[in-house]
Amino acid sequence: MKFRDMPYERVDFDEVERQIKDLIGKFDEAKSGAEQFELHKEFYRINGRVITLYTIAHIRFDADMTNEFYKGEKEYYDEKLPLYDNLVLEYQKKLYDSPFREELVGFIGPVAFRNMELAAKAMDEKLIPLMQEENALSTEYSMLIAGAKIPFQGEELNLSLLRPHLVSPDREVRKAAWQAMSSFFRANADQLDEIYDKLVKNRTEQAKKMGYENYVELGYYRMGRNCYGKEEVEAFRSQVKEYLVPFAEKLHEKRRKRLGLDKLKLYDASVFYADGNAAPKGTPEEILEAGRQMYSELSPETREFYDFMMENGLFDVFGRKNKRAGGYMTYMPDYNSPFVFANFNGTSSDVDVITHECGHAFQGYLSGTDPVREHADVGMETAEIHSMSMEFFTQNWMNLFFGEDADKYIQMHLEDAVCFIPYGCMVDEFQHIVYEHPEMTPAERNQTWLELEKVYRPHMDFDDDPYFGKGGFWQKQTHIYNSPFYYIDYCLAQTCALQYKVKMDEDFAAAWESYLLLCKLSASDFFTNMIRQVGLNSPFEPGCMKTIVEKLEAYV
Repeated sequence: MKFRDMPYERVDFDEVERQIKDLIGKFDEAKSGAEQFELHKEFYRINGRVITLYTIAHIRFDADMTNEFYKGEKEYYDEKLPLYDNLVLEYQKKLYDSPFREELVGFIGPVAFRNMELAAKAMDEKLIPLMQEENALSTEYSMLIAGAKIPFQGEELNLSLLRPHLVSPDREVRKAAWQAMSSFFRANADQLDEIYDKLVKNRTEQAKKMGYENYVELGYYRMGRNCYGKEEVEAFRSQVKEYLVPFAEKLHEKRRKRLGLDKLKLYDASVFYADGNAAPKGTPEEILEAGRQMYSELSPETREFYDFMMENGLFDVFGRKNKRAGGYMTYMPDYNSPFVFANFNGTSSDVDVITHECGHAFQGYLSGTDPVREHADVGMETAEIHSMSMEFFTQNWMNLFFGEDADKYIQMHLEDAVCFIPYGCMVDEFQHIVYEHPEMTPAERNQTWLELEKVYRPHMDFDDDPYFGKGGFWQKQTHIYNSPFYYIDYCLAQTCALQYKVKMDEDFAAAWESYLLLCKLSASDFFTNMIRQVGLNSPFEPGCMKTIVEKLEAYV
């Protein structure tokens, strides 16, 4: 069914509660694990319906955040979903405590039960009012960012539509664009600080109510970290500091020389060539059609997937005012349909949508055929391997998008992929510090960010920018507000994707088979087990980053 034709009605959570309570009663009366699993399939149906309807409303609100009807629906779900999460937890406790648990593990796997254990540590009925407030604060931040009205060169632009000017080959233009963006954040500084203050206090209070020292432990449970913890993440960041940061700085120095500059400034951060970054040649519609040809040639599985997406209108990627900033893939279980949301803006990031978000969507499309729905509950570190690796697997087709500039894009993309990891680790370490010290003032948070810049991006020069130069750069990173502790997953995944880059250059077919297996494994096993199974080194293993850097040296 085409997305525009998918019917929507508000979820009646009173009826959903009645259905799940009824299911719990039947579950208690079941005489075997097999009988309980048959009942569990009814939970799949109920939960799938809730997720599908909520997701439709969520997408339609994001498409136009001034739409009063779907704004009302978003506020409704902000209030109701914490209550629903608690209800699901009550049901999952029945599964977890079942006398036939070993039999159930045979049906849905050990990962599902570990995730139930984490969910129980992350949720309690007493947290519901705080979670409702947290949702409302997150929505307030998203609407503030989406509603940005930035005057620039006689136009009024939002942050997404300003993007092409931030990477203009004309240095004065991009400097002015960065200043315009900085002015927006400076004008809204008090509200941005107030929202984040409230979020940190809210999340800290949730953690305290659960008996934790601070939000870090609760945040890890919320992220479903089922096979590694804070110590492993710290060890990974240490590898990045020791091996990758020096390598990334070499890349920045090469970039400085290509640009012919004495020193890289803030407004040079995303520019790779003096004559401008590689940009797609076609219209947005032509980019989507080029994606069809690319995926048709890549593999039979990707051809089937992309045709399904195009024929059912499962892309909303054109930039518009009043549209949520950023991009994502989401999924509607009732229709076995992924959905890709983004904001095309005429830069190479448009093509990244067709590779990155479609990597997520492709895996979601494959996992939709798995009758065990828990297998679709992929950890974010695994999910981002699907997307970031697809960016590399599709590079043989970049001529379809960039023409004679394809090689420029491929080089730019590799350098950007490497240099992203230090930034992502900086975002992660910043959040650890903030939640370990929730009493920090806005000024202290900004100072912390500036100190981390010296560690992870020592080349960065903010050129005395009155906002970003004072440490406010982190406030443009939406994940810090809306998805705490998510960002390290990108770094772990990029580490694996870079390994795929090396493998595919040695044997593309073998690398693709490994990737396809990873997609099909979905969440049937733990992250650390799955990456070994497909022939990748764990990012947590000592020497992993050192080996990657040694192999990447040959490319640059």
